[in-house]
Amino acid sequence: MSRLMGPPDKFLPSEWKHVNQMHFRSSEAEQSLSQRLTAECQRLIEESDKSTKHMQQDAQKKLEQRIQDIRFWRQELDQKFEEMVQEIETLIIFKTRVERALESCSEPFQVTLQCLTERQKRVAIDLVHDEVEEELLKEKEVIEGVMVLLQRTLEQINEQIRLIRSVKYYLEKDLQDKFQAEHIDDFCALLTNASPGLNGGNSDFSNDGSAVTPEEWESLCILNISKAEKEKNNSLSLRALVDSLLEQTAADMRRQYEATGRAFGLRIEETKTAKAQLENQLNELLAETANQEKNLESLRVAIAEKEAPLKVAQTRLSSRSRRPNVELCHDTAQIRLLEEVKELANHIERLTEAHKLSEMELKALARRQLSLEEEIQVKTNSLYIDEVICHQLRQPVVIHNF
Repeated sequence: MSRLMGPPDKFLPSEWKHVNQMHFRSSEAEQSLSQRLTAECQRLIEESDKSTKHMQQDAQKKLEQRIQDIRFWRQELDQKFEEMVQEIETLIIFKTRVERALESCSEPFQVTLQCLTERQKRVAIDLVHDEVEEELLKEKEVIEGVMVLLQRTLEQINEQIRLIRSVKYYLEKDLQDKFQAEHIDDFCALLTNASPGLNGGNSDFSNDGSAVTPEEWESLCILNISKAEKEKNNSLSLRALVDSLLEQTAADMRRQYEATGRAFGLRIEETKTAKAQLENQLNELLAETANQEKNLESLRVAIAEKEAPLKVAQTRLSSRSRRPNVELCHDTAQIRLLEEVKELANHIERLTEAHKLSEMELKALARRQLSLEEEIQVKTNSLYIDEVICHQLRQPVVIHNF
């Protein structure tokens, strides 16, 4: 106990030196380790600074490249978008042309139908299926065909406008997305380490399921542009077809309208010629009727004139039959009187027969006169229909280029 409470044991000088050496070596080791750590940290700092600077520069370049890509494709899309807008406006103009062409077919079609209806009012032999009717039926068929073709073309134009508007919608949507993306990337490209308001945002970007690869992104741009180019080419082909169609249909209608007009002209001339011939025949017939009436009167007078000589001869024979006895002689006077009575009776009989024939001929001439007058009236009616009614109906019709 006294040992414990006594002064501590003293170390030997060798122990003191040994302990000091240990402290020196430990201190030197720690200093060396600290120096190595400091050097390593400095190297790490420099390396991280260099890497960070390089990454930021690379990210900046990538952002700038991305902005250039977006601008390039946005310009391409914008060009196609403007082309689609222009194409829609052009197609609307073509649609209006086709609609007007379709409307302009209505008047000629109605005129053709009215002409066919009016010509059904011809009567008797003039109600004939002539060249005019054939041309009118062809005209009706041509106009109906043109109207059907124009209606189908109008439907094609409407469908093409719908398709281009659909492409325009997706182009516009893509342009809006790219505008927003470019705006965001422009903002990102302007950010620096000294920019205010840096909060890091959402730090977990490792799992973005909605992201697409650059190849897919570019493919979508190319797809939209390809669709736009395809619909533009289809629209150009359709417009060329419509141009040709409008020109051809107008030419077909005009050609048929002119053919019908020529047929009308020929038919009117034929009818006028026939009417003039009938009128000449009627005039000749009236003259012949007048002659026949004179002839009938002459026969009546001739018969009347023969009755008195016959009565004279008969009276002479009757008187001479009362001669007495031998005086009742069949002399030359008696013979001549008998011959005279016979001849006069024969003349009267022949004149009476001629009178009957003349009366019959006069009746036949009257019937023929009535027939000619009716036929002239038929021709007059036909001329009124063709030359007046149909001409007035067709005169205002002008077939312009559609």
